Amino acid sequence: MSAPKTRTDLFAYLEQLGIQTKTLDHPPLFTVAESAEVERALPGGHTKNLFLKDANGALILIVALNTTQVDLKGLPKVIQSGRLSFGKPELLMEALGVTPGSVCVFSLINDETRRVRLIFDRALMAHQTMNAHPLENTATTNIARADLLRFIEATNHSPDVFTLTGSATG
Repeated sequence: MSAPKTRTDLFAYLEQLGIQTKTLDHPPLFTVAESAEVERALPGGHTKNLFLKDANGALILIVALNTTQVDLKGLPKVIQSGRLSFGKPELLMEALGVTPGSVCVFSLINDETRRVRLIFDRALMAHQTMNAHPLENTATTNIARADLLRFIEATNHSPDVFTLTGSATG
């Protein structure tokens, strides 16, 4: 794999695609709880992201609404996967080119071999705009849902959308 793309590379790629975003710089954020101030400043659905590996070795990126309670024990049945565990930092860097705390949907720009399956939370998809880190946790980028889907398609990925709370399926 080539060197991971940077925030600057990401913004240049989005510009090349004709996608407009708004980015707010802030101190590093590592948890959803730390992001309350950013949520007030940027409208839309704020994301939380989980980089997971299933028992069969498949890599999965969960992009959920920050208020969604994701049940890791029940999730394999919902998304039809093996038992799930968190991917190790080395695997995260290898597959998505980011460090823990910076996992985001934009990191798909670094998944050139399409190793990672993308799962979106249905609750997040209800928002017209979404907010995610731009490959680093020192900023949050607001993007229209349609533009985010266009970015994902341009990286040769396509999201599966599931209800990630409760016992609902697909």
